[in-house]
Amino acid sequence: MAHRLTSDARGVYIISATPFTDEGAVDHESLKRLVAFYGEKGVTGITILGMMGEAPKLSLTESHGVIDTVMAAVAGALPVVVGVSSAGIDNLSALADYAMEKGAAGVMVAPNAAMKTETGILATFEAIAARLAGVPLVYQDFPLSTAMPISPAAFGALVNAVPSVAMLKHEDWPGLSKLTAIRAAEAKGQRRVSILTGNGGLYLPQELARGADGAMTGFAFPEMLVEVVRRHQAGDPGGAEDLFDAYLPLVRHEQQPGFGLAVRKEILRRRGIIASAAVRAPGPKLDGVAHDELTRLMARLERRLGEGPTAKAA
Repeated sequence: MAHRLTSDARGVYIISATPFTDEGAVDHESLKRLVAFYGEKGVTGITILGMMGEAPKLSLTESHGVIDTVMAAVAGALPVVVGVSSAGIDNLSALADYAMEKGAAGVMVAPNAAMKTETGILATFEAIAARLAGVPLVYQDFPLSTAMPISPAAFGALVNAVPSVAMLKHEDWPGLSKLTAIRAAEAKGQRRVSILTGNGGLYLPQELARGADGAMTGFAFPEMLVEVVRRHQAGDPGGAEDLFDAYLPLVRHEQQPGFGLAVRKEILRRRGIIASAAVRAPGPKLDGVAHDELTRLMARLERRLGEGPTAKAA
């Protein structure tokens, strides 16, 4: 079944890691297991070749291979968003065309320093939309990494000018007031888009309360993200936050800049999903002390999941 991303999207679009062997090659067998794992945990969709997926470290051939493997493993059961960010529109468009031909639901694009200003962001996204006629776009707002912030007013101008922008991946930091401002502008007539949030889920309860439609992030316990969003959307924000609190030490631990991906991959390895926790060079690696810290945090989570309101998500 073909999927197409729309501005009504909600739920959890998990950001997939890209598994590598210890030698640094893409591990397609682990990637297949990872896709199955995400599906079993109830995610709404999967996003691949994002920053957490180490996309900048992949060759074009490897990126095509990841798309092929994921689309075959999903087999139409879930929508797949593909990150295609690039400094050049030609390269971006070529990868986007390949992804859409393979059945992707849409593509994710982050601004880059070449755009320079909010006016440059708007002009570039208009050009991208013209090249990718009808392709649903996700605007990745992650200025901590891209160094390209956008104000709520400029984002409103963007979504009104570029109808193919269907979603904001919101991970400005701090950014809660931006989320509120965007929803307030929509209430006054600005075109509504889906908002899914990133930053490892660190602020998910507050983001949902301010109008987010769900999460697009890669926490190694996707079942928590799914259940927190489900409880909140079912009218139980307190229960959602109780569950979130049980996982918060690991959410926080994973969110260490420059190190958290190694933690996330090691958790996935320990859960039996990927064969190696390798991050492609240059990248971090856990030492003995870090392994001991993670062991303690995971054991603590397991104990907490057996107690009180968190137990139902175990």
